[in-house]
Amino acid sequence: MRMGMMMGMSKGQTPKRRKSGAANSVHLSPRAGRGRNSERSEEFRVRGRRRESEPLETPPHPDPLPASGERERGRSALDAAGLHRLMAWLSPAYPVGAFSYSSGLEWAVEAGDVKDAASLQRWLTVVIGEGGIFCDAALFANTHRAVTDNDDALLRAAAELAAALAPSKERFLETTGQGAAFIETTRAAWPCAALDRLAAVWAGPIAYPIAVAVTAAGHGIALAPALHAFLHASAANLISAGVRLIPLGQTDGQRVLAALEPAIAGAAERAMATSLDDIGSAAFRADLASLRHETQYTRLFRS
Repeated sequence: MRMGMMMGMSKGQTPKRRKSGAANSVHLSPRAGRGRNSERSEEFRVRGRRRESEPLETPPHPDPLPASGERERGRSALDAAGLHRLMAWLSPAYPVGAFSYSSGLEWAVEAGDVKDAASLQRWLTVVIGEGGIFCDAALFANTHRAVTDNDDALLRAAAELAAALAPSKERFLETTGQGAAFIETTRAAWPCAALDRLAAVWAGPIAYPIAVAVTAAGHGIALAPALHAFLHASAANLISAGVRLIPLGQTDGQRVLAALEPAIAGAAERAMATSLDDIGSAAFRADLASLRHETQYTRLFRS
């Protein structure tokens, strides 16, 4: 039938287009914008370019941000807003570059100290309970308490000690590089007055646990869930490095993380009761691994 209609037309006639087709062509045709819809398409194009050039506004938060941690003082509960923020800040997608650091684990794998899931679990159990991750947890707890109690002297002391505790050049780069990236991103997306207080009392390099603890306290998130989330993220990041280095399967990596749950809970409880004067590491092999990694010939990670 359609062929017959075409043949029945004279040479000077052209088939009429349906209005719906003309309307849809604005969206479907790569040449949309020509003809009678050109003005509308040009308006969209210019308007879109203008929007891209304008600075983005800070998105509204679910509730007003407190200047310090008064809202959660003495509480361990975590509301939906606090959970959302912790999951965002400690997600592998948060742009701090955590994926590029192994805290010396890469050398431990090359040396044969870590060669399977069981040895990875043993290595991380020591690091979490007696090594660098425990030190970070204790620094986190003291920093959170300093912001909550408006104790600028304690906040400065914790920030200074955190920068000094790094056992090697690469570990120093690891903690301060992530700390700087965390603060830069958080100021843009999740601002709080506590970050300004930190900048006022300490002008030196900011370690990663200090940056996260100040932000959590500044947003009124209680210490216990914030610290546990921080420890979980630290352990998960090293497990991810181990999965790539050994290598392990993803399921084995999750088994290791599940097995570390008691170690993480114990470290969090001890860290909350540890003062700055009592912070110290006894994971000597892990500290040596971070030193040896600096001269390791073939490397995937920055530490």
